[in-house]
Amino acid sequence: MLETRAVVVQTDKRYTLVEASQGNGCGQCNGKGCGTGKLSQLFCSKPRQFKVDNQINAKIGDEVIVSVAEGAVLRGIGLVYLLPLVLLFAGAAWGGSWAMQEDQRDGYAAIGALSGLVVGFVFAKWFSSRQSSRQNHPFIARLYRE
Repeated sequence: MLETRAVVVQTDKRYTLVEASQGNGCGQCNGKGCGTGKLSQLFCSKPRQFKVDNQINAKIGDEVIVSVAEGAVLRGIGLVYLLPLVLLFAGAAWGGSWAMQEDQRDGYAAIGALSGLVVGFVFAKWFSSRQSSRQNHPFIARLYRE
């Protein structure tokens, strides 16, 4: 499980909006090793808020530990970034093969690439909305205790 500390900002019956208090990478080296912490400070200067399952009925202001399955992050990256990229290249190759004349190949390849990219994003959106398993969604595991 991947975990991070967060503060509950808003809550309703099922979901809770939390604000992550760690913005410095994975935390393994406390920002002294690979430089991920410096990059996250550069690009993520404002606190990030996330909607998570509230399984422990946390209240506003509680410091909590938010967990997500390790494989869920990798699957999400593959679905959102890798699938559209692969379909972009496949669409470009397929579109370029349809050209009757050599001077039309670039135009057909561009149309095929754009079509593949759009299909990839639409499929990723559709697939993620149809996923009903709760194991891929972040949830509040427990209250934070020092």
